[in-house]
Amino acid sequence: MTKFVFVTGGVVSSLGKGIAAASLAAILESRGLKVTMLKLDPYINVDPGTMSPFQHGEVFVTDDGAETDLDLGHYERFITAKMKKVNNFTTGQIYESVIRKERRGEYLGKTVQVIPHITNEIQDYIYRGATGYDVALVEIGGTVGDIESLPFLEAARQLSLRAGRHSAAFVHLTLVPFLASAGELKTKPTQHSVQKLREIGIFPDALLCRADRPIPDDERAKISLFSNVPENAVISVWDADTIYKIPQMLHDQGLDKIVCDKLALSPQPANLEMWDKLIYALENPKEEVTIGMVGKYVDLTESYKSLTEALRHAGIHTESRVNIEYVDSEEIEAHGTKALEKFDAILVPGGFGKRGVEGKIMAARYARENKIPYLGICLGMQVALIEYARNMAGLSMANSTEFDMETEQPVVALINEWQNHDGKVETRDENSDLGGTMRLGAQTCAVNPGTLAAEIYGNVVTERHRHRYEANNHYLARVEKAGLTVSARTPTEDLCEIMELPRDVHPWYLGVQYHPEFKSTPRDGHPLFISFAKAAIAHKKANGQ
Repeated sequence: MTKFVFVTGGVVSSLGKGIAAASLAAILESRGLKVTMLKLDPYINVDPGTMSPFQHGEVFVTDDGAETDLDLGHYERFITAKMKKVNNFTTGQIYESVIRKERRGEYLGKTVQVIPHITNEIQDYIYRGATGYDVALVEIGGTVGDIESLPFLEAARQLSLRAGRHSAAFVHLTLVPFLASAGELKTKPTQHSVQKLREIGIFPDALLCRADRPIPDDERAKISLFSNVPENAVISVWDADTIYKIPQMLHDQGLDKIVCDKLALSPQPANLEMWDKLIYALENPKEEVTIGMVGKYVDLTESYKSLTEALRHAGIHTESRVNIEYVDSEEIEAHGTKALEKFDAILVPGGFGKRGVEGKIMAARYARENKIPYLGICLGMQVALIEYARNMAGLSMANSTEFDMETEQPVVALINEWQNHDGKVETRDENSDLGGTMRLGAQTCAVNPGTLAAEIYGNVVTERHRHRYEANNHYLARVEKAGLTVSARTPTEDLCEIMELPRDVHPWYLGVQYHPEFKSTPRDGHPLFISFAKAAIAHKKANGQ
């Protein structure tokens, strides 16, 4: 029978609730328990797929093609369980499901209400995602007091009651701010947050108190007294220089024991040796490189969360410190490529829309001509293809229909724009919808032997996708004849997955249509990013830096 740990947040958002929940899950997993995680998002969007990266941050994609909250990326990086569609759901999905049932008459003419129909549906979704595991950690998005998250909190309260004694635990994350003018930490926000939680019938078993410094014992005692939580269960969670130190921080204060006692579990002792090794590797690098990430969301690094973590993982596994500097592609358009001269490697990540794309094309050309290691991901591969087509294959008008619907040489296009029965090119205008079917989730294809991609992956690659536009097969033969190698194609649609320059032309130049960052973990790293980091190290040494 699965047991549940509900993780809630209070006072303010962005305190690191997902990291805290994932860290607790990692400790429980290290104790031999089979653990999974769920994220309940209170927004009415069905999923974050159409939300702006500036507002929501990264959209994380699972193997089965779900567009989910970025916290699921943290979950996969901290525990071994792979996330699926059932691990993330929203208010929009819940209401959509309930309304469909009502239209089919499944409620037998009853008045459909938040309680019990919405809360029952939430509980059904939780059980669906938790089946088959010893413990399911359920992170409830938003903060206590938000009207949006009330149905989720009520559903958690009901589930804990129905599941019975020792079946559910509640962990609440709050802020304990330090006021410089007063020179002290303030516990009142935490007191009020717990009070609000208790008003709706939830009594936390542990408090995770976020602060910029360790919380003194007298302040913890005060919080304990006013929140009715045992003092040993008032856990101090201070700012750390790496998120991978949080599991040890929580374990040292006994959070996993508190939870196991509440759930009547007696697993083996925690073994956090792997996390100790990771932290040692992070803090004792033998090399240091700087990678320039050229994008248009550089003001909000949450947009590239999985990517920045994947580069850090590569540093762990190459004994190097990988520094990341963000470069606004619009600045390159305006002022040229001089800002790229200092980097040991260049990376162009995925993205959508026309803004800043010419700067990305300029960055791809700079890396190619100056033999700087280059990794293009999704759009980053497409801009490399456009650049090569324009400057090396004689296709001077090459472009993507994403940026110019009237382009004469659409080397990148929606698949339906170049694969149709009568050979005509379909076009769209400004009144058309986005069109095309987004390629989502994991796909497997063979890798051509003797290529850089084969050195990295072996014979087969399986990676996750999130894109609409593809390299246009009508132009690929001409581009390949000019020297660019397509090193992997999908087995059925014959779509380009990986393209590269031969090693005798460029030491390391690769573009991939998928998003490899979604599968990188600190435990194993990722072969593509590890190879990229090694190339950056080699480039730096070759240039005597």
